[in-house]
Amino acid sequence: MNTTPLGNRLHIGIFGKRNAGKSSLINAITNQELAVVSPVPGTTTDPVSKTMELLPIGPVVLIDTAGIDDTGELGELRVLKTTEILRKTDYAVLVINAETGIGPEEESLVTQIKERKIPLIGVINKIDCCPVEPVELEQWQKKLGIKLMAVSALNGQGIDLLKREIAKSAPDLDGDLRLVGDLIKPGDFVVLVTPIDKAAPKGRLILPQQQVIRDVIESDAMAVVTKEYELQETLASLTKKPALVVTDSQAVLKVSADTPLEIPLTTFSILFSRYKGDLVQAVRALSAIDRLQSGDRVLVVEGCTHHRQADDIGKVKLPRWLRQRSGADLEFEWASGSFFPEDLRRFQFAIHCGGCMLNRREMCYRVAATTKEEIPMTNYGIMISYIQGVLERAIAPFPLAKMVYDEEVAGDS
Repeated sequence: MNTTPLGNRLHIGIFGKRNAGKSSLINAITNQELAVVSPVPGTTTDPVSKTMELLPIGPVVLIDTAGIDDTGELGELRVLKTTEILRKTDYAVLVINAETGIGPEEESLVTQIKERKIPLIGVINKIDCCPVEPVELEQWQKKLGIKLMAVSALNGQGIDLLKREIAKSAPDLDGDLRLVGDLIKPGDFVVLVTPIDKAAPKGRLILPQQQVIRDVIESDAMAVVTKEYELQETLASLTKKPALVVTDSQAVLKVSADTPLEIPLTTFSILFSRYKGDLVQAVRALSAIDRLQSGDRVLVVEGCTHHRQADDIGKVKLPRWLRQRSGADLEFEWASGSFFPEDLRRFQFAIHCGGCMLNRREMCYRVAATTKEEIPMTNYGIMISYIQGVLERAIAPFPLAKMVYDEEVAGDS
């Protein structure tokens, strides 16, 4: 459980006013001293994420946030950071101080959470010093339009019931979504082409490769891992034709040449575009490339931070290829990690990584934000395969994306 990737964990955001007991509630839920607590309002000044296993839910990320009633110039910035956490929140917990009750801040936050369609539960805390009568609890529930549970983070009263309620009402992050499992069947061979480059962590495969291997195994299929220069020998040694070949995007041209046409082929990044975001929209975005003009701004986004290599894909290769393909003198900006620009109107195009380090809700927020501003956003792997001239083959396993490519991208080229 402790090695579950961050992006695959249920993200539980804890919200409320200063001194409502948010940090104390986290400690009570986890039965650990994870968060710093103090009677001084405003102890938590920035969102703090804690990864752990929370029984009976499983692996989660608990996000402790600053008070939604913080004041002053710095306080306003902290409130902004707190509301930004809603972008990645899969399940929200609103903590209400039983001593002060419900105010406009709680009502406003509930409205925002409901607008984003985030599952939500309210917690009336500090009932050890200020008991809440059932009639009063019912009135507060009607006022906010959400379920409320009364607890004491100090003495543990109601905490077990709260944990069971969260487990019961928390969303199923996986649902019917699969990285590769819906493309294969039990007993199939899946060949995974995994170049080992300088950016790869020492002694480990990169996260997308690990996760695809896991999904193949969970599908009762067989994962065969090889490097690009051993692919032909690997294919020749198999006793039957593989159901699918998945490759790192930067080796897609060679892998496409070495893989017989009757064997379906795609890339790790394209799989993640479908799993975390919107593959069809990312393919459709390619039709905007030929409309780019000199001076247009392009946003390049990576969901993680890593040491840049001399010929880094996001910093060097993609900008060079996009300039060459569009014939325009483009300007580029880069964003990484949890940062994503609020004002997107200055951009005419965007390219995002596969998002393996982001949870699906955050990735979908980014897709929706660019869509709202009518900014075409594609994906690293889609862009690379397009530039290399093999995208038509790489998206063939996904009929709707292939149809959009044929009608809106290839038809305009």
